[in-house]
Amino acid sequence: MLSIIGIVVVFLGVVGGYLIAGGHLHVLFQPAELVIIGGAAVGAMLIGTPTKTMKNLVADLPKVFKSGAFTKDHYIALLGVLYNLGMKMRREGILALESDISEPENSAIFKNYPKFLENHHALEFFKDTARLIVDAAAAPSELEMIMENDIEAHHEEAFLSPSTLSTMGDALPGLGIVAAVMGVVITMGYLDQPAEVIGHHVAAALVGTFLGILLSYGLVQPLASNLTHYIREEGRYFTCMKIGLKAMAESLSPMLVVEYVRRSIYVSDRPSAEEVEKMLKG
Repeated sequence: MLSIIGIVVVFLGVVGGYLIAGGHLHVLFQPAELVIIGGAAVGAMLIGTPTKTMKNLVADLPKVFKSGAFTKDHYIALLGVLYNLGMKMRREGILALESDISEPENSAIFKNYPKFLENHHALEFFKDTARLIVDAAAAPSELEMIMENDIEAHHEEAFLSPSTLSTMGDALPGLGIVAAVMGVVITMGYLDQPAEVIGHHVAAALVGTFLGILLSYGLVQPLASNLTHYIREEGRYFTCMKIGLKAMAESLSPMLVVEYVRRSIYVSDRPSAEEVEKMLKG
């Protein structure tokens, strides 16, 4: 939502200042310039970007319009899942977790925390790691290495989307100049016309440069930056899961597992000890 407000503020600020200075709004409406800049930008992106990266970018773009990658509620749900799985493991043994891990959507524990089930990739990461714990297939140190490799691979791939978007943003000012040059070429054909006609075509050419710079620094680059922040927040969430799962593998007490993870959460999203205690009692 904040991203949408930001986009509106950018364009209101630019257009509003232009109108206050006495500009005429219809002069800025140059569909041909938009077609040149937009078409060249999209075409260049298609030339320089693999198909799978383009698909990921299209899937990732809606994320920038969310309020946040992972909120305090997501972390509280993670803490609740870790605590309840740990308690069940202590009471009934580690093999009792097999049904919960195999089908978390049908697990009484996971059903209590719908926020945890929202992120498909995070859920798969948790399931794959927890299955190794249940099967005793890896020592805690080996488990940590496996999780780190998984997180590194995921985020190296995830950062391709904002990188691609940022590259497109870097190209837009140059493509705006291309549109402006083409506008000047067209203007050359009107040198025998009155000054008003020539002025109109010169203004249309300059709008190309204006649009290229505005779209780059006022829209595309900020979207790339927002997506980068989202991925970093996601990385912190995965790191917290890694810490919790390793602590479970080391057979630490459920409360200690929860506290290990809680202290690893960004301060802005970290639930207080009182909030966690209230959640666990509930």
